[in-house]
Amino acid sequence: MLNDRHLILGITGSIAACKAPALVRLFIKRGAEVQVIITPAGKEFITPLTLATLSRKAVISDFFSRRDGSWNSHVDLGLWADAMLIAPATASTIGKMANGIADNMLLTTYFACKAPVFVAPAMDLDMYTHPATQANLDKLRAYGNRILEPASGELASGLVGKGRMEEPEAIVQQLDDFFEKQAEGGLQKKKILLTAGPTYEKIDPVRFIGNYSSGKMGFALAEVLAERGAEVQLVSGPVTLKTRHPNIRRIDVESAEEMLAAALREFGDCAAAILCAAVADYRPAETAPQKIKREGQEELELRLKANPDIAATLGARKRPGQILAGFALETEHELSHAEGKLQRKNFDFIVLNSLRDKGAGFRTDTNKITIVDSRGQILAYPLKSKREVAEDIVGKLTSYFQ
Repeated sequence: MLNDRHLILGITGSIAACKAPALVRLFIKRGAEVQVIITPAGKEFITPLTLATLSRKAVISDFFSRRDGSWNSHVDLGLWADAMLIAPATASTIGKMANGIADNMLLTTYFACKAPVFVAPAMDLDMYTHPATQANLDKLRAYGNRILEPASGELASGLVGKGRMEEPEAIVQQLDDFFEKQAEGGLQKKKILLTAGPTYEKIDPVRFIGNYSSGKMGFALAEVLAERGAEVQLVSGPVTLKTRHPNIRRIDVESAEEMLAAALREFGDCAAAILCAAVADYRPAETAPQKIKREGQEELELRLKANPDIAATLGARKRPGQILAGFALETEHELSHAEGKLQRKNFDFIVLNSLRDKGAGFRTDTNKITIVDSRGQILAYPLKSKREVAEDIVGKLTSYFQ
């Protein structure tokens, strides 16, 4: 599945850079077009001439290719790529990727890249196991990067494999499997509606009723759906997150009423909808036109009224063959509450998570879910990154189109 794919291979300053020629050779053999970007430190371990000969493309290292003012556009490269692989990735580069430092051509291309990014760490065991490195790898996973690492074996001297760069054959196979999964995903050109984030219900011009939703789960779903070929219509409440994939069309809203209006506009011709947003159940019956002052008021009473039920509204309008999924965040009697919501909202499946599970719910980079469908199937998953959880949910969705 790598034939005619555009791949960026980023090489950093590690002794494992000696494996880069094998990577290029294997990618070319499978029909991919490879553009190598190497850091200045990477050139200390492998010569650009070798890589240029194998890839049949000039290796990029600097922003300016010649002294005549011409330059290499990291933005154009990021748009050209179907995938970006950084192998080897040193602790220094991983740290910069995780913390927004773009001080060379490779890193600026990474931050501009709209395609999936694969990272193959390469460093000694002490550097790899350091808490800072592990925290940076967790950040990259949360950002949607795929970390490629060899399976560990055990010897008398301790764990081996950790920190060692994955072998070229295994890396190439994982990218091949990724694109094959995309092709077989059943979502190509399908319009998918997705809601994400919280809603804010105004009390006055400066105060609101809301919740702790960060939008991370919904935005992870958006990226995975887009990578599988779907045309994602993302209706998002107020969050600070950004989208990466060009197949995502973002519609920003604030209140539950605004989210319902946007969802209704998009739902009619969608193949499926996943309702991941944490919509406020109630809103103030009246919104003050000016900031409410505390002076003279020891108590403030708010009268609330119910917001429109977005899930029930879309469930009532669902046409035959259209798939509708939702979420249930519970604190007690989790399964029975989720099964009841599944029936009431006319969902095809529901994603259940519990605040009693550590690492699940709002404002985390992980989640632990159980998927319950209308056919009575219950699938429980262990704690995973939200990116991995998104892949599980999208896998469930695609099963309806196969």
